[in-house]
Amino acid sequence: MKNKTISAFFCLMTCAAVFSGCGNNTDAPTADSMSSADSMESVTGTEANGPSSLAQQEISPQNGAIELTVWSEANNFDLLNEMAESFKQAHAGEAEINITLVESADSATKSNLLGDVHNAADIFPIADDQLSAMAGAGALEPVPNADAVRAANLEDAVDAATINDILYAYPMTADNGYFMYYNKEYFSDEDVRTLDGMLAKAEEAEKKITMEWTSGWYMFAFFGNTGLEFGINEDGVTNYCNWNTTEGKIKGTDIAQSLLAIAASPGFENRPDSEFLAGVQDGSVIAGVSGVWNAMEVKEAWGDHFGAVKLPTFTCAGQQIQMSSFVGYKMIGVNAYSKHKDWALKFADWITNEENQNLRFAKRGQGPSNINAAASEEVQKTPAIAAVLDQSQYGTLQRVGNNYWTPFLTFGETMAAGNPNGTDLQEIMDTLVSGITKSTVQ
Repeated sequence: MKNKTISAFFCLMTCAAVFSGCGNNTDAPTADSMSSADSMESVTGTEANGPSSLAQQEISPQNGAIELTVWSEANNFDLLNEMAESFKQAHAGEAEINITLVESADSATKSNLLGDVHNAADIFPIADDQLSAMAGAGALEPVPNADAVRAANLEDAVDAATINDILYAYPMTADNGYFMYYNKEYFSDEDVRTLDGMLAKAEEAEKKITMEWTSGWYMFAFFGNTGLEFGINEDGVTNYCNWNTTEGKIKGTDIAQSLLAIAASPGFENRPDSEFLAGVQDGSVIAGVSGVWNAMEVKEAWGDHFGAVKLPTFTCAGQQIQMSSFVGYKMIGVNAYSKHKDWALKFADWITNEENQNLRFAKRGQGPSNINAAASEEVQKTPAIAAVLDQSQYGTLQRVGNNYWTPFLTFGETMAAGNPNGTDLQEIMDTLVSGITKSTVQ
């Protein structure tokens, strides 16, 4: 994690008041962005590559200042600055609050929190598959205004944030899935129906289509609609999986052969998400599998040629198989060990209310979980949102055990490199499944 400090200084107009949790109403803002509160002083921002849009002010903290730390991916910092300003204005004169943003990948929230909960952030984003472990460890403060939050958000998003009827986080987005971005200058509507068709166009143009193959999140796309089995056991920790099966219409080695055929194409490249975006911006990448968090940057790079669509089919065992996906939700959680839980809960509630969910969509293209925000015409007609919703019919809610992720590091690298050591494909699939179903934590 990299520290990025954005101190939101709230002038102490009166003595700090005792706060009761503020309700999540349809007029307030929601998740994925951050707000700050009040007053006469400006928010101070430091970005990874330069100053934020808000002016920097040197202000000495006063006695009794509220110190809050927020984890966030860096590309949301500007948005959080804006939310901080509105929070600041809403609480003008109540207290001085210092808010520090720390750059952290959303995917790392669980490990970072449980690794040192007492020194972790007060407020943080959570992908729905991470919730159970955090709640089970007693690291999450339940939502105090749960009825109001439930009423304001989509039922599935609320269910994803709930365990044993307790709401443990504030729903923020309903778009945590992936789909295919493509540049319409190179692909027709017909081309993007099949991965074979897309690769042929990329080869012809001497450009690349990318996907992150060392991530089990993305690689599920090649397994989910094959009829093979995978899931989490009743213990909530271990997995069952038969992706190495030697029987049936589609065998484990059939999928391995498909991956090797894709990797052999000059039009394909295994790239992490950040390198996909870099390729889009430098013109070397004309299509790639990613999610709505990159929509604004891809749209800016491609302009009128911007396209987004459900994942294509791929060839496997002589058939066209629709690529699958994991689908999910993101939410905002509050550390149960926060020294300022009341303020942290207020801030989490604020950045996930309707107004801020609308703002998050407008500035970052992220799909709202708030009922009113999600129903807006603007959301419904947005290509990236439409693509993730269309893909969701072929998706599965992400529910995996601890050992699902690590085996894909070697598997994905081996497949993307074309199996350079010539390892028997059945052995490769057996090794993958053995790692996924391992009973001890890797």
